[in-house]
Amino acid sequence: MKMAILLAAIAPLLLVNCKKQDPMATQSTPPEQPEAKVELTNAEWKEKLTPEQYRILREAGTEAANGEVYHEFKEQGTGSYFCAGCDTKLFSSNEKFDSKCGWPSFYDPADAQNIVTDTDFDLGYARTEVRCKNCDGHLGHVFLGEGFNTPTDKRYCINGTVLKFVPDSVDKE
Repeated sequence: MKMAILLAAIAPLLLVNCKKQDPMATQSTPPEQPEAKVELTNAEWKEKLTPEQYRILREAGTEAANGEVYHEFKEQGTGSYFCAGCDTKLFSSNEKFDSKCGWPSFYDPADAQNIVTDTDFDLGYARTEVRCKNCDGHLGHVFLGEGFNTPTDKRYCINGTVLKFVPDSVDKE
């Protein structure tokens, strides 16, 4: 009886998540780029995103370090990374590097116009938050002057759960 109650309680959760995308989806074709700001209600965002994507993009959350998404990211070949919220092209594997921080890292965005930054004090000190310009979704943070051997000496520390990957073999932009 307890098992039946438990299954009845979690079945709707499983069914809801069946239609949502994977933590870092890989798709075969680049998504169409938004031509205007993407503005949805909270209910529409919750319908579009997985609960984890919603928590990160809409509530400025952070995924666990060194998780499955990070290991998947490290194994991906060349390609482009798009916002899971609105399909905006954000990063390219050309600027990807392994900072060993536990989150996907880039030293520059693919198109700086698609990224906005702001200072947050959520941890009690100043950090530069990175957001998608088109949907205002929280992506992560950028850190300066950490001494990485990259052209910009920046580390865009990005939550992989809110990215979609399109391999270069199909990304012909």
